[in-house]
Amino acid sequence: MSSVSIHPTAIVATGATLGQGVKIGPYSIVGENVTLGDNVVVHSHVVVDGYTTIGDGTEIFPFASIGSAPQDLKFGGEKSRLIIGKNNKIREHVTMNPGTEGGGMETRVGDNGLFMMASHVAHDCIVGNNVIMANNATLAGHVVVGDFALVGGLSAVHQFVRIGAHAVIGGMSGVENDVIPFGRVKGERASLAGLNLIGLERRGFTKDQVKAMQRAFNQMFGEEGTMDQRIEMVASDYSSDNLVMEMVEFARAKTRFPLCQPAKRSA
Repeated sequence: MSSVSIHPTAIVATGATLGQGVKIGPYSIVGENVTLGDNVVVHSHVVVDGYTTIGDGTEIFPFASIGSAPQDLKFGGEKSRLIIGKNNKIREHVTMNPGTEGGGMETRVGDNGLFMMASHVAHDCIVGNNVIMANNATLAGHVVVGDFALVGGLSAVHQFVRIGAHAVIGGMSGVENDVIPFGRVKGERASLAGLNLIGLERRGFTKDQVKAMQRAFNQMFGEEGTMDQRIEMVASDYSSDNLVMEMVEFARAKTRFPLCQPAKRSA
């Protein structure tokens, strides 16, 4: 415990578990059921509470509230958990809540994420690796976010919605339907605006891969037949393309919400 640094004004409960190299800044509070991995940095005025586990190397900035009771009137004080992975940056005023009995008792955040100022991860969310949530972006309860997704500033994602891997949500968007992997949505009531071409380029996808995904996208969201028919046509035409099939399998997995669709063009 000699490598742990705790400011004299911080309050760390007796039952808390602290890894090697943990640093806890002035006026921060760490609850008795919290586990902090190696080299976690908790800056000043942070509250980490509840049954919360935070992975190695994660850094939490001032005024964040991590692991406090979820904002769900059905929550009855059950011992639900918040599990946060490694090497995340959790910026000022971010809130992350544990799960509820109605959602599996667990909220989970992956590794290498950036959660900018005042972003919110609600109860029972599952957030993947390398996710970015910009300032004031919010996830309602039970949302699933795939790896490398980006949620733009001042955006809100409806409860139970799925955001596919590598998707991007434009700033100030209200997302009420599932977003396919690699998709790009925007708007006050968000509509699908194509593929996340800039993100795909940044992550090293080849031009041929992107062209194939673009053709499949155009076919999946065309005007011929029903949505289910188009999905199966794409599955047949691109059965050997793993990236396209990731979109297909996402689309096939039925939830309470339909897929987010392109905006209808004016006549």
